[in-house]
Amino acid sequence: MVSMKDISAVCGVSVATVSKALNDQSDIGKETKRRIRQAAEEMGYFPNTAAKMLKTNRSYNVGVLFNHEDYSGLTHDYYAFVLDSLKRTVEEKGYDITFINTYKARTGRTSYLEHCRSRGFDGIAIVCTDFYSPEILQLVMGGIPTVTLDHLFNNVCAVMSNNVKGMEDLLTYVYNKGHRKVAYIHGADSAVTQSRLASFYRTAGQLGLSIPDEYIRMSPYRDTKSAYRETMWLLNLKEPPTCILYPDDFSAFGGYNAIQARGLRVPDDISVAGYDGIRIARHIEPTLTTLRQDTAELGRRVGEKLINLIEHPKTTLIETIVVEGHVFEGNSVADIHEGAEDTAAKRRKHVGTDSI
Repeated sequence: MVSMKDISAVCGVSVATVSKALNDQSDIGKETKRRIRQAAEEMGYFPNTAAKMLKTNRSYNVGVLFNHEDYSGLTHDYYAFVLDSLKRTVEEKGYDITFINTYKARTGRTSYLEHCRSRGFDGIAIVCTDFYSPEILQLVMGGIPTVTLDHLFNNVCAVMSNNVKGMEDLLTYVYNKGHRKVAYIHGADSAVTQSRLASFYRTAGQLGLSIPDEYIRMSPYRDTKSAYRETMWLLNLKEPPTCILYPDDFSAFGGYNAIQARGLRVPDDISVAGYDGIRIARHIEPTLTTLRQDTAELGRRVGEKLINLIEHPKTTLIETIVVEGHVFEGNSVADIHEGAEDTAAKRRKHVGTDSI
């Protein structure tokens, strides 16, 4: 097996210089670094991972807790893109990721904290789970560097999508299209739902919108059947809304189906808006108006913050990082101002081409 000592002999430098070059330290000249790395590659050098772990007291492995309630797993468009960005970020820093075994915790064979300690994870990214469970609280208080996505704990770093401003921007966009009867089918209770619902009511008040109680309904996230039923309920009202907001884009597909089943059309008869900005929503007709979350930035910021906590624990601030989204206009919200028909007809010809 080729060692750093062998490389140092070939390159005529010290073992310490070889180590610094292979670890990309800044106090080695570019040409020296290039020459050492080229020699290492040609000689077939592979770093001794076990020795590196002993020297640094790190496993260079981070755990990712992802346990979505509907068991959609990595087929969940929003989380799939967040996790892909997180994976690429930590890998660029020389770390691997391992998904935390949620089955063991569910069956009581071991707790999340025990499992993470036994695997020697350097850090943990909690992307999706029941944040209110005692096992999660035990995990975040267990002393392992941790970053959460879209949930706040005391003294724990968090990366949050700006759900408050996102809902404000989405409802304001709908209002500016002339809609005054706006219903909101929100998701099941969570920190995200609470933020969006509070922002919906606050924004409605600022805009002077009156929101009847019957315009507020609940449907679990990504549940098209439930969204279908709630849409039918709203359409049966004496004064149905002119626009319905959905908890996520996938749920909005259930709304599309219900509207079509009633012989109505989106957006000519009723307007629809989603939330998340998943790619498939731009491949339906009409393309879905939605609040597009920046999944690439969310995953990147989780990964960067976690690595900083691991490598610079004394200087890394415990903070909440907020990532902005933006309204993707799509074609599913009609302009219902007087004389807007020509504009609406032109707008419906446009098909969005952005990628998630």
